[in-house]
Amino acid sequence: MNRKHKIIKNNIFNYSLLMLLIIFLGCDNSEEQTVATFTNLVMGDDFDTDGMLDSSVWTYDIGTGTNGWGNNELQYYTNDAKNVTVQNGVLIISAEQEDFNGSSYTSARIKTQGLFDQTYGRFEARIKLPYGQGIWPAFWLLGSNIDTVGWPQCGELDVMEFRGQEPTVIHGSMHGPGYSGGESVTKSYTLENDRFDTGFHVFGIEWGPDYVNYYVDDVLYNQIKREDVTGEWVFDQPFFIIINLAVGGDFLGAPNASTVFPQRMLVDYVRVYKQ
Repeated sequence: MNRKHKIIKNNIFNYSLLMLLIIFLGCDNSEEQTVATFTNLVMGDDFDTDGMLDSSVWTYDIGTGTNGWGNNELQYYTNDAKNVTVQNGVLIISAEQEDFNGSSYTSARIKTQGLFDQTYGRFEARIKLPYGQGIWPAFWLLGSNIDTVGWPQCGELDVMEFRGQEPTVIHGSMHGPGYSGGESVTKSYTLENDRFDTGFHVFGIEWGPDYVNYYVDDVLYNQIKREDVTGEWVFDQPFFIIINLAVGGDFLGAPNASTVFPQRMLVDYVRVYKQ
């Protein structure tokens, strides 16, 4: 190839690259998301000691709450080892089908209320989920002022909720005054070619003054900003952690003949970071 033709070919190539760059930069950036990096570990539980939970970090909700914890749930929460224990470096929360104190199921709900809370940061847990109709595991946060202002004024951040009958889909939601319950701000994430009950996955949020990012493993699948909510933004205060395994409730319905018991939620670790 002579020099002239070579120059023309190179110019065409460079022009094509320039046009691709212009097209890329001119695309709609409405899906652009703020990404923060929180690397300072301030709380971590790797569940390294067999037996009961670390009482300096975790406490328990016991019983059925009011109206099945406000969701018409069917289980009775206990702190019994059959429902919540640590074995071989894993927290195990088990839902059992049994008659207990007027309920047909038992399970567990643990929380850091009164022991640990934080405003902003990254909250994450590595979890293997259970499955089946009517099985409802969740990893979530509640505003620490719930006892004084009530729900939903305290705010709620659902890092992960899961309907056991939909084993490939998880949900990340935000509840507050004017956007709670069925009116929450929410988005779902579907795991391609896999199920959440066949292996461990990391569920997390990164929470800043004006946004909350939702993650599954290393995938940022949703961001909720202050301007996205239809009521008051109440996420500028400390929140504590809850991990529970519910049975039945308004979110997904009751178990049926296809539901296998016991069902177990396995938690490898829980970690909280700040900048």
